[in-house]
Amino acid sequence: MSTAHNHNHLPTNQRNRQIRRITWIGLVLNILLTGLKFAAGILGHSQAIVADAVHSASDLGTDLVLLIGIRAWSKPRDKQHPFGHERIETLLALFMGIFLALVGVWIVQNSLRGIEEAHLGKPGLIALIAAGISIVSKETMYRWTKHVGCKTSSMALIANAWHHRSDAMSSLPAGLAVLGAILLPSKWAFLDHIGALVVCIFLFHAAYKIISPAVAELLDAVPKSHVPEELVQIIAQTPGVSLVHNVRARSAGARVLTDAHIEVAPDITVTAGHDIAERVKHRVLAQLPEVTEITIHVEPHGDFERHPNHLKPIEDPRQPSRPDCNSSAKKS
Repeated sequence: MSTAHNHNHLPTNQRNRQIRRITWIGLVLNILLTGLKFAAGILGHSQAIVADAVHSASDLGTDLVLLIGIRAWSKPRDKQHPFGHERIETLLALFMGIFLALVGVWIVQNSLRGIEEAHLGKPGLIALIAAGISIVSKETMYRWTKHVGCKTSSMALIANAWHHRSDAMSSLPAGLAVLGAILLPSKWAFLDHIGALVVCIFLFHAAYKIISPAVAELLDAVPKSHVPEELVQIIAQTPGVSLVHNVRARSAGARVLTDAHIEVAPDITVTAGHDIAERVKHRVLAQLPEVTEITIHVEPHGDFERHPNHLKPIEDPRQPSRPDCNSSAKKS
């Protein structure tokens, strides 16, 4: 016997509207910053700022991919996709991380080549100003986007937030390199090239923070360490349940899918067993908003001991989760 149920703690239309809004704002900001940094890098003779402009330009692509992807993962379930299309969001996050890493490789190649060449000249003050504007605006955009991403449980949006953060952090060494080259152009001109290389460290770090949880989700890793533990507690405290085992959880975009086996008294009716399963289901969905679907398998008491080859409960569910999103952030 089994029961299944769906529950969305945030309406899909409202969730997608918030994602679209913050992404459009980020898209406009990226357009402005890309133009500003390209112009400042060229006019100010700074390779580090030009490299930073390329980073901002890469964010434009991820913004567009995210806006297009919302339509795809929001499609209702169909015969070919009975579990929905939410994994498209995870695939987009993976794409964003890989794309960011490739941008970093491109910048490394150009920076290493540039160190051996003569510098374009003393960097201008305009390059330093552009770096400062980028740091402030992109760090602000990162915090705002991450807040919305955690609120909507959107892995793709959180990945996009990391693009903003990496852009802000990459502008810092770029700005410091420009400042050093301005103060001592004859001795520290090479710092501009080194600054471009340091930018790539932040790019690769951000790429890892994006790719790791996306891969974990695609491999059906446990979404959050506390989910299986709290599931066991909630189910075990339900009247009529004598034993809980084989508790599992996995993510599909913003949804967490779970299933568990419960044991009940062997002499009760099928209807009574079904009622206990329904109580379990409603308790879990009410106390764990991130769980949107649960399947309960009802078995007679002692069944687990009679079948020792059953799947064992998850002992160590700690897996990569959405970057910097704890339970309080997601429930806010």
